Amino acid sequence: MPRRHIRVTGAAEAPLRAALRALRTELGVPDGFPADVLAEAEAAAKAPRLPGHDVTDLPMFTIDPPTSTDLDQAMHLARRAGGGYRVHYAIADVAAFVTPGGALDAEAHRRVLTLYFPDGKVPLHPPVLSEGAASLLPGEPRPALLWRIDLDADGRRVATDVRRALVRSRAKLDYAGVQRRIDDGTAEEPLALLREIGALRERLERERGGISLNVPEQEIVEHDPGHDPGHGPGDGPGDGDGGDQDYELAYRAPLPADGWNAQISLLTGMAAADLMTAAGTGILRTLPTAPDGAVARLRRSARALGVDWPHHVSYADVVRSLDPREPRHAAFLEECTTLLRGAGYTVFTDGEVPTPAVHAAVADEYTHCTAPLRRLVDRYAGELCVAAVAGQEPPEWVRAALPTLPDEMAAGARRAGTVERESIDVVEAALLSGRIGELFDAYVIDVKEREPAVGTVHLERPAVVARIEGGTAPLPLGELLRVRLTQADPGRAKVRFAPA
Repeated sequence: MPRRHIRVTGAAEAPLRAALRALRTELGVPDGFPADVLAEAEAAAKAPRLPGHDVTDLPMFTIDPPTSTDLDQAMHLARRAGGGYRVHYAIADVAAFVTPGGALDAEAHRRVLTLYFPDGKVPLHPPVLSEGAASLLPGEPRPALLWRIDLDADGRRVATDVRRALVRSRAKLDYAGVQRRIDDGTAEEPLALLREIGALRERLERERGGISLNVPEQEIVEHDPGHDPGHGPGDGPGDGDGGDQDYELAYRAPLPADGWNAQISLLTGMAAADLMTAAGTGILRTLPTAPDGAVARLRRSARALGVDWPHHVSYADVVRSLDPREPRHAAFLEECTTLLRGAGYTVFTDGEVPTPAVHAAVADEYTHCTAPLRRLVDRYAGELCVAAVAGQEPPEWVRAALPTLPDEMAAGARRAGTVERESIDVVEAALLSGRIGELFDAYVIDVKEREPAVGTVHLERPAVVARIEGGTAPLPLGELLRVRLTQADPGRAKVRFAPA
């Protein structure tokens, strides 16, 4: 899970764009696709391997950010006769386009993941597939892995099926629109049921001790000319003019619909894990329980941010009590992602299911299988599940790739983590570059044990979390501190503060 999401909207300042381009070069991020990969993708887009099972009459829909075109999932929700629910969840069938051992396959193994920068993405597959022929775009018939998951009246899974099928989405929806339709009662039943099923699955998540982090997205908000961007309640008078910038960094809290939609994906990942463990061959997404030291550090951050965390309350319960619209809660949710950084992939074959095999945050066995346009491993998990339901052995190309997939995914995750961290540094430095020497109010949210004068501070306006150093006295953990910006130069110097 990324530390933070940051999105640049509109025509943000040219220096920021230039710094992000330089970052791509510095990190060696691929610039376009080789000619043979593009040629293979173009040919596959024109002649995919289509399934014989046709369910294009099922009125499915997608839910994604408004500008997304790489649409991995489409769904249809319905009530079952006699009680309960039926979830149809279509996942883009990347294997219908990618030939094992071909140039396209090799390039996907080289990239592993789609990389997200604040101003755009570097895709796993060529856009002719990821944003075209393989994407579940509305009105277009598409090959997919169609999951059918039956739930009882309490939202518990009672039956699972997955097979290849031709599907057609009827509508491309976004989170804000979905939330609005559900709240005002205008959503038709297949969409209205998202809240009902999502809430039931959230209750079951609480019962098993799982936790979903609704981490806010940070976005650059542009202002009308003449607006003074950074000078909110925490800024003192005469502390600087803010430069010529007309934008700032702010939090965008996720909507309830984001969480309900995520529960459908989690449901499918858990169903897939069960299919694979029953078949004896698979790849799980695993996460060990967080060590006491990591939880203790998080408790310190909670105190620093004024988050109430009584000793008798579990980590999962305190996270569920937070309001991501509140800046301090938003900052704490970002800190909570540190407990998820030990996640990895565990392969098992010939019935030897690993112990433990649980993802600590999900509190159950779980796998990634719902985003094959953006994540390499999902293509393989999907194939394993289709084979399991059919009572067949997995394809040899899948079995041959399993031993090296965990290491490939780990390397890809490290690269994506570097992109995220460095992108955040660039964005924050660009936003503050004209304000060196200016004073801010900040909360000290972490202090180094061996260097008590060094730590981390959180500013609410602008929404920045950065290192503080340069003082001589121990930093007052959990307290409000007046700080001075000492460096911020996109592309050269990360944001740093010092006690004022």
